[in-house]
Amino acid sequence: MEKIKKIELVEVCPRDGLQNEKNLISTPDKLRLIEQAIAYGARRIEVTSFVNPRRVPQLADADELAALLPQRDDVTYIGLVLNQRGAERAIAAGLDELGAVCVASDSFGVRNQGQNSAESLDVARSIVDMAKSSGRGGQITIATAFGCPFEGEVRHDHVLEMAKRAADSQPREIALADTIGVATPGEVADLVGRVAEAVAGLPVRVHFHNTRGTGLANVWAAIGAGARTVDAALGGIGGCPFAPGAAGNVASEDVAYMLERSGIATGYNLPQMVAAAQWLGGVMERSLPAMVSKAPLFPQQLAE
Repeated sequence: MEKIKKIELVEVCPRDGLQNEKNLISTPDKLRLIEQAIAYGARRIEVTSFVNPRRVPQLADADELAALLPQRDDVTYIGLVLNQRGAERAIAAGLDELGAVCVASDSFGVRNQGQNSAESLDVARSIVDMAKSSGRGGQITIATAFGCPFEGEVRHDHVLEMAKRAADSQPREIALADTIGVATPGEVADLVGRVAEAVAGLPVRVHFHNTRGTGLANVWAAIGAGARTVDAALGGIGGCPFAPGAAGNVASEDVAYMLERSGIATGYNLPQMVAAAQWLGGVMERSLPAMVSKAPLFPQQLAE
């Protein structure tokens, strides 16, 4: 791997981390989570999703939460949106960036957002246009890029063509999401490398779940293939209500530890992340999947 000095981490715990939790997390606790994320170094945070509250009850307070966010010129608040109505809500709520999602699989797209693959890409491109017209940032994520819970394998050529079309709208970046955690490092390196070459000039972001224990290895492979931004969730929590069996995101503290110990800066403060993860576990009244926040801090001087 070429010498890489820094990787940007996007903290997605407030949205993707919480959205599948059965016990509703209070708005004040979500705000406290976001405040702690800022304190430990997060500068891009996916704070909520502007979707139908009946489908994702955990995020029904999106507008209320957005109104409470700390005013910070150095922090980008991202709202995930799936359609024009969601985009309008996110813009009205003052979010800095809209995260649009298209889907590489028709079956998952219909279940997740009522759109087949082609329709979801058209909508994602229009959301980016709306974001830019309102002076906001717009990004596009290609979900189920590595596999679908209903259709199985997803062709890399199809994902590549989607990425090229997505790039035509000039989003801030294009992300490849392993929505159900089936990817392996070899295929990650292949697909990320091909997409990075095809959309040259646009950054590539990656989003991995650790369902089958390959999450960290996939992050490393993606970085080696050209990705420079990584989604991660504090505590390693998360999942999708419409993706059976999807487990948590790669954990922010685990990713930060791996990269920092490898000489790649993230800008995140590990002891503060561990403290925040332990607080979050208390709020959720359970042990969280992340490994680093369960282990003693290393090297020892980090704890002093």
